[in-house]
Amino acid sequence: MTKQIVLFKDLGLTDYQSAWDYQEKLFQENVHIKAVIRNREMGAPGLVAENISLLKESVADTKPETQHYFLICEHLPVLTLGKSGHVENILISEPEMKKRGIQYYKTNRGGDITFHGPGQIVGYPILDLEKFYTDIGKYLRALEEVIILTMQEYGLKGERSKGETGVWMDAGIAGKERKICAMGVRCSRWITMHGFALNVNTDLSYFDTIIPCGIENKKVTSLQKELYRTLNYEEVKQKVKANFEIVFGVELQ
Repeated sequence: MTKQIVLFKDLGLTDYQSAWDYQEKLFQENVHIKAVIRNREMGAPGLVAENISLLKESVADTKPETQHYFLICEHLPVLTLGKSGHVENILISEPEMKKRGIQYYKTNRGGDITFHGPGQIVGYPILDLEKFYTDIGKYLRALEEVIILTMQEYGLKGERSKGETGVWMDAGIAGKERKICAMGVRCSRWITMHGFALNVNTDLSYFDTIIPCGIENKKVTSLQKELYRTLNYEEVKQKVKANFEIVFGVELQ
């Protein structure tokens, strides 16, 4: 069976807004393509023409097809609040944010407050889940599995925490739970965006400015902290890519 192709792009170190805008562009193109396909199936030519006009000429062909993407980047320091998040979980004032060079955005992903910054691998899969499975829970578990497999390669046991997304260490030991990878996604017409943030060599002091993911009394950690050494960031990134291919059964190009 031929593997599905996912176009991969490394955005490098970039500000949050630029990455968000690029995600939105790819996401909206796929959403519009899905609208075209659905309207054709329903026999609504006027709506088809209207939706095709929203697409680039390169994708507004006779048989439009959605395209999978996987973006990886490293952000400049930024706090992002999910659409269901609580601003009370931000423990730093805006003047203090500016003083420390931290940006702040309210986003359209799920989840609460989190931090992105240098030394962190942020992954943004833009997938058409109808070509995989129409189950958001299963999709989140798959993203977690990508990180769990990556951690295994460094001799670390990543775990899931019941009722919470992301990847943890010692998830079942009260007082020792440590989150190493946060997740938050958006999905429309089964097209995904946003994704995960794995702490590699991240400066964890930034997390003192928030209640991470709105979860009190639980700590945040990184590969660097758990292994007592600075990791080769590019090496970890390659392992994440390889495990993404394995878990989703795709080929990155």
